[in-house]
Amino acid sequence: MRVIVTGASSGIGYQLALQLARSGSRVLVTARRKERLDQLIAESLVGADHTTGQIHALPGNLTDPAHRAAIADWCYREWGGIDTLVNNAGAGAIGPFADASADRLRRVMEIDFFAPVELTRICLPLLLNGISPAVLNIGSVLGHRAVPDKSEYCAAKFAMRGWSESIRVELAQLNVEVLMVSPSTTKSEFFDSLVDTNPDIKSRSLGIMSPERVAQLAIRALVKSKRDMILSLGGKVLVWLGRFFPRLTDFILTRTNDDDSLKGATGKSSTKP
Repeated sequence: MRVIVTGASSGIGYQLALQLARSGSRVLVTARRKERLDQLIAESLVGADHTTGQIHALPGNLTDPAHRAAIADWCYREWGGIDTLVNNAGAGAIGPFADASADRLRRVMEIDFFAPVELTRICLPLLLNGISPAVLNIGSVLGHRAVPDKSEYCAAKFAMRGWSESIRVELAQLNVEVLMVSPSTTKSEFFDSLVDTNPDIKSRSLGIMSPERVAQLAIRALVKSKRDMILSLGGKVLVWLGRFFPRLTDFILTRTNDDDSLKGATGKSSTKP
């Protein structure tokens, strides 16, 4: 299997690439940190045998159209097509909407939504030359039920989910599957690089999964063609409550929201300097 994995320098993307290669897939990884991609390749070679696939790296910024074009060009030149595109790269932000800048929203949307959408667009001809082609989007439980202080991230993940549902129907006519897996909080470096966020702000979560486990479940969803899969029990409970008891869910989230965030939203305090 020929696979593109974005955001592969750490966390879910790193583990996805590693596990796919160890199962025999040929993987092209991309992220901004070249040294981390080199580390990934080195780790994939430990104990490798003839059944192990290969990992190739193409460092760069996914929000750059030239880099997205370079990814597609490489796959066409080296492979002649791809079988799976994994849209995993993403960024988040934490803090009250009232205190945030317009730039924070635009940056999160650019990374989490526009970049993967445009990469998918440019890779469609490659997928049409693939075997059982699929687009696997790594979403979030917050793309099913939004929570306070993460409005930009929730908006981006809702957009990704809506777009995925639409193109799933469109691309079915071309025999290209569109799948989405939605993790809850994952133990990774995600919270170390939040966009325009006060470093003292903490994130509440319903349990934490390891990136290894998320990657295992994502690959299972790919193999079994699971169209839309929420990975954690806590995530399923949150989505179920939000769907059937929306007012109660709003009440619970309001009561459990961080006090400092509430002060920031009312102007009594602020995360801005």
